[in-house]
Amino acid sequence: MTLYLIGIGLSDEKDISVKGLEIIRRCDKVYLENYTSLLQCSVYDLEKFYGKKIILADREISEQGAEKILEEARKKEVAFLVVGDPMSATTHIELFREAREKKVSVKIIHNASVLTAIGITGLQLYKFGKTTSIPFLEEHPHLETPYQVLKENQSLGLHTLFLLDLKPKENKFLSIKKALETLEQIEEHKKEELISKNTKVIGCARLGSENYIVKFGKLEEIKKLDFGKPPYCLIIPGKMHFLEEEMLEFWK
Repeated sequence: MTLYLIGIGLSDEKDISVKGLEIIRRCDKVYLENYTSLLQCSVYDLEKFYGKKIILADREISEQGAEKILEEARKKEVAFLVVGDPMSATTHIELFREAREKKVSVKIIHNASVLTAIGITGLQLYKFGKTTSIPFLEEHPHLETPYQVLKENQSLGLHTLFLLDLKPKENKFLSIKKALETLEQIEEHKKEELISKNTKVIGCARLGSENYIVKFGKLEEIKKLDFGKPPYCLIIPGKMHFLEEEMLEFWK
């Protein structure tokens, strides 16, 4: 028996790979990780297309309840579905590691993730530095990590991807406007002149879906835009090749 960590893509129920779909349909139990990202369809859409009942796995089930999932996988075929790619979040890497450590058969079925979907911007993927997250500031009043990561990446001329916090169970999503204001607030404290109203930024929403949005401009301009529904991410470019600069003109 086996635990399958299956990436289901970024958009809707049809983003699943043929291999992933075949495995899901023969599994005895199907979990859907429900806290690191957000699909552009409902669980009902997934169940209808996959032909399987889906159990939502929040952070507690995914992390503290890993032992239960692994024990089930000793006796049954178990699928653990992940929005995007299953190996792009540390929680899922830990689940893979625990399975190997406990000698539970585990297989990975890859898919697209935000880490590759950002290529739509025209920025070259190999020129991105460390990725970081921007959480809700009220929960992290002394936040500095996103600023420090940006500083490190900028010193090397690398682009910085910021993943914006989300809590699907609470229908709470950090907006691009709020994320930029968070960086501005950290700047007010640090005073290292990394962020200003003229900083060039790229705001992205729903990457991988048909109705994605990418907008490029000065920070003060991007803050005023409505990006529609989540999920969101933010990019601050580093040193750019002229082809990257030309591509970004499409998104002004």
